[in-house]
Amino acid sequence: MSTKLRGESLALWSGATIFVSAFLLFQVQPVISKKILPWFGGSPAVWTTCVLFFQMLLLGGYSYAHLLIRGVRPARQGLLHACLLLAAVAMLPIVPSDWWKPADGAYPAMRILLLLAATVGVPYFLLSSTGPLIQAWFHMAYPGRSPYRLYALSNVGSLLALLSYPFWFEIAFPVDTQGRLWSLG
Repeated sequence: MSTKLRGESLALWSGATIFVSAFLLFQVQPVISKKILPWFGGSPAVWTTCVLFFQMLLLGGYSYAHLLIRGVRPARQGLLHACLLLAAVAMLPIVPSDWWKPADGAYPAMRILLLLAATVGVPYFLLSSTGPLIQAWFHMAYPGRSPYRLYALSNVGSLLALLSYPFWFEIAFPVDTQGRLWSLG
């Protein structure tokens, strides 16, 4: 394979990976939140707790990507990340079982955070690191090429996820199916 073709393949792979990861990152939030909303009374506090969880894991994923790039030799970064991805795959699908339904109204925020951590925590955490990691690896592989186009592509994926959920996914599929489709993605 020629160097030019390999470079184009890497750019295509990087773009597709970042697009899909950004799409999944913003698609899972309404899926899992909608699933558990009735279990906890449907109050705005449920949504707020879910947003808090996802924002904290997003920050954690970005921090993980930064620490991985800065603190681990490039040859070991992919291996470490692949091992963590296998752990995340083992946690799929993200659809919580009815076992998580609360029997009473005690400590709803804590229960929501535990439920989210157990069902979607690791996959979401690693998915949130995908954009920064792929951009950094792309930059290391091709120092003369700008990785910031990939950032723009992640914004398109995020926006498409947010727009497609209420207009297509929410209407077309039951919430459990949405969770399984997300897990396949």
